[in-house]
Amino acid sequence: MAQNDNVKILKVALIVFAVIAFVYGFGLLFVPGLLVSLSKGNPVEFAWLRWSGGILIALGIGCLRVSSKPEKQCIFVTSMALATLFGGLGILYSWIMQEYTGATWFMALPTCLMVVLSALFWWGLVQAKGIL
Repeated sequence: MAQNDNVKILKVALIVFAVIAFVYGFGLLFVPGLLVSLSKGNPVEFAWLRWSGGILIALGIGCLRVSSKPEKQCIFVTSMALATLFGGLGILYSWIMQEYTGATWFMALPTCLMVVLSALFWWGLVQAKGIL
């Protein structure tokens, strides 16, 4: 039972990331114009958005698969912790440097999600180090 408690945080982080990745991934892959209009930002070629949607969907699938059997998946989990950290810091940097002209909420939401998810992944890595 104690081992199961140690992976709870990790599983939560993996599942939460999967859900977020699917939402953004499907949006970027199938309806990038809707996301661009919601952001109220400058127009962008949809081809620049669609490929990232496909990658997000693949990462979401990977997170769901790892959440069901996280044993010996330290490399994947560390990669996800780094991806969310660097992604969140990248968006935060663009926001601080005023490189973004769209709606503030459209930057604030993914920035907060990525930073919180990164913290969850790092916490989960520490908690589940015995099985990873």
